[in-house]
Amino acid sequence: MKPGMSLMKHYLQFKDLRAEEYAYLFDRTRIIKTRFKNYERYTPLSDRTLAMIFEKASTRTRVSFEAGMYQLGGSVVHLTTGDSQLGRSEPIQDTARVISRMVDLVMIRTFEQQRIRDFAAASRVPVINGLTNEYHPCQILADIFTFIEHRGSIAGKVVAWVGDGNNMANTWLQAAEILGFTVHVSTPSGYEVDPAVAGISNTNCYKVFKNPLDACRGAHLVTTDVWTSMGYEAENEARIQAFADWCVDAEMMAVAQPDALFMHCLPAHRGEEVTAEVIDGAQSVVWDEAENRMHVQKALMEYLLLGRIG
Repeated sequence: MKPGMSLMKHYLQFKDLRAEEYAYLFDRTRIIKTRFKNYERYTPLSDRTLAMIFEKASTRTRVSFEAGMYQLGGSVVHLTTGDSQLGRSEPIQDTARVISRMVDLVMIRTFEQQRIRDFAAASRVPVINGLTNEYHPCQILADIFTFIEHRGSIAGKVVAWVGDGNNMANTWLQAAEILGFTVHVSTPSGYEVDPAVAGISNTNCYKVFKNPLDACRGAHLVTTDVWTSMGYEAENEARIQAFADWCVDAEMMAVAQPDALFMHCLPAHRGEEVTAEVIDGAQSVVWDEAENRMHVQKALMEYLLLGRIG
């Protein structure tokens, strides 16, 4: 552990932080984003280095973390399995012991959650989950901030999840339990959310609907993801058939609240999980959502390295 980091935190899943910490992070995100939009220089991490480790390819995760760290004045080291010992069977704990002696912060985008847990257990610096098979906390952080920007507090609201019971769905359930809202989940048979994998103890924070239209009824936010997540490409044809009725369309948005928002973590396949009419329509905030990945991650990195500001 580096000097001054006696209360080192990792961010491996959404429930690693408490509700009051999220309130702080959303407030910091608003301040940091406003400074960015006003071209105000803000470089609190001028002597810090972020290592980004990608075992799964990325566009938005890489750009948002790399640009964000540079904007905060820091430096970035980019590693993939192809250009590091991670691809040559070195134990991940050994990699963590070495890398964490040379940098101040590590972001990992990988497969099983256990890999990031093993890395964090051996790391001397904070570790951030950039995506695993089980969870995607930074994306939900961005999604909730985007909702707050457009509609105010998410407490007491209804989020409709239409599609696969995947890492996004798991993380939405964790967020609902912590922040006090409800998720309406609708997935095809065989693709349900497992509350044990989601890691929640309060099953009252979500309701399951066989019909996706019913899940969207009265929702304040309708959200979805690709039908075939990275690492599951072999199942693509079977999934296209199974998910045929889970395409978010105008009919689903029409039964949601009149001012309901639509979100998608991207990349999107128009005509599969969402129609072009919805994702390119007036209720869609996917581009704000994508940009906000960078802003919430800047607030998160600042918090993990410097603690609360002011």
